[in-house]
Amino acid sequence: MQMAGLGYSEEQIELLDVATTFCRDKSPIDKVRKLMDSDLGYDADIWAEMAALGWSAIAIPEAHGGVGLALAEVVPVVEQMGRHLMASPFVASTLAAQALIAGGTEAQKAEWLPKIAEGSIGTLALYEAHGDWDLGNITATARSDGGKLHLSGEKLFALWADSADCIIVSVMLDGKPALLLLTRAQVEGRLRREAIIDETKRSFALSLDGLEVETSALLEVGNSAQTLAHIEQAATLLQSAEMCGGSQSVIDYTISYLQTRKQFGKIIGEYQALKHPTVDAYVDYEKARSHLYSAASSFSDQGLGEIAVRMAKAAADGVYSFAADRAIQFHGGFGFTHDCDAGLHRRAAIFQASQFGDAAWQRAKLSHLLLG
Repeated sequence: MQMAGLGYSEEQIELLDVATTFCRDKSPIDKVRKLMDSDLGYDADIWAEMAALGWSAIAIPEAHGGVGLALAEVVPVVEQMGRHLMASPFVASTLAAQALIAGGTEAQKAEWLPKIAEGSIGTLALYEAHGDWDLGNITATARSDGGKLHLSGEKLFALWADSADCIIVSVMLDGKPALLLLTRAQVEGRLRREAIIDETKRSFALSLDGLEVETSALLEVGNSAQTLAHIEQAATLLQSAEMCGGSQSVIDYTISYLQTRKQFGKIIGEYQALKHPTVDAYVDYEKARSHLYSAASSFSDQGLGEIAVRMAKAAADGVYSFAADRAIQFHGGFGFTHDCDAGLHRRAAIFQASQFGDAAWQRAKLSHLLLG
């Protein structure tokens, strides 16, 4: 097997250029910290600007009001968001759109994809208390009775669900996985704010107990397994982008400190014990970014796409965790305080690893894909 070659499409280059400036200007670290303490968790005006730029429409087909590009063109935008810890429902909304593209009914696509393209927010509610990364392990249920679906169970880690206009939920129906589209009105009063380690995000638990919906809420019946697989791969790709951006940021933060802090009359960056791990982190970052853009370009290739995406997440998880951990250590006592920006990145790395599989999980999957 031959992996896709490295390189950027013209659209990726343009989006990377715009996203680099936009995220830097709109998400300085003081703004990030201010939003962490806010109720909404992100700036609604900036979200509107992002929608006006067409970012929410990038990977939505033109037939449904989108730009008609692929997830590969979403990657540079998410990478820069991760670099600046930019709080927004962009990734969650993009994944909700991908779920609809992969498995939605024609009516659902016609109604919701144009809305998401224009800036309506969507999200996913797939995880449960057992914490299994296998998205097919579902305990929430749907029972069909009299043309209605009666739901029960609880979903966790529904990001930005309090702002979402639609939520894609996984349940078991007749012993098989199924996906439902729930609206904001249907989940009113059913969301509970979760305390998660990454304070730049908002996460919610969703109670399904006693909820009754029309059968038209179902995505394409019989296609749920393939849709869940597509969601996992898309989420893993975008997580890799966010982690690569975060890795670049925390390495830059560390280098800046090593070049200015003095100890025993010397700039501490001159000490090999600090210099070598920083170089190792940078080399691993470049490897991870190469994996990322290889995965982006081969995302749609049968077989190769999954291999490339899992390699990208494993590499990004490893370097983000290592780089942030070393940054905290090198900052000494200050590194362990909430005022040190490296700590924000370490928390982001932990949360990203907890979603859709960490490096060890991805390598275990790769062993089967590569070795059979």
